[in-house]
Amino acid sequence: MNKHSPIQHQTLYDSDYFLWSEQQAALLRQGSLTLLDLENLAEEIESLGKSDRRALMSQVHRLLVHLLKWQFQPDRRSVSWEKSIRSARLSVSRILEDSPSLKDAMSARLAKEYDLARRDASRETGLPESVFPAQCPYSDAQIWDEGFPPQS
Repeated sequence: MNKHSPIQHQTLYDSDYFLWSEQQAALLRQGSLTLLDLENLAEEIESLGKSDRRALMSQVHRLLVHLLKWQFQPDRRSVSWEKSIRSARLSVSRILEDSPSLKDAMSARLAKEYDLARRDASRETGLPESVFPAQCPYSDAQIWDEGFPPQS
């Protein structure tokens, strides 16, 4: 070992994540708070929230791409696109049921997700990006309405 290298201490968190998580859960249940790996535990809890937010935005993105494709390629509409729209709405609903506070995050990011969806819809359809409206053409109510099939 180089004398300038810091000593590396491998923890259970580093070597066996599953065992570490089981151990931390048991310590929490026992109330053994002083034995908890607080730094890594806090990081993991924060990561869970970020993961939910990413999953939500991914489903919103998928929904917007398929709504655009449905509207701007009516001759290519398929059961698959319809299922994808329904599935994305259901996934969003489930995520928000478990984490309702993410609804504000979703609303705040909707314009950004629409911009990304517009670009991806262009790539997937082969249509120029300019064909798709610069601003999201769907109201919040339409986006989440199970019965809303966009019309061209």
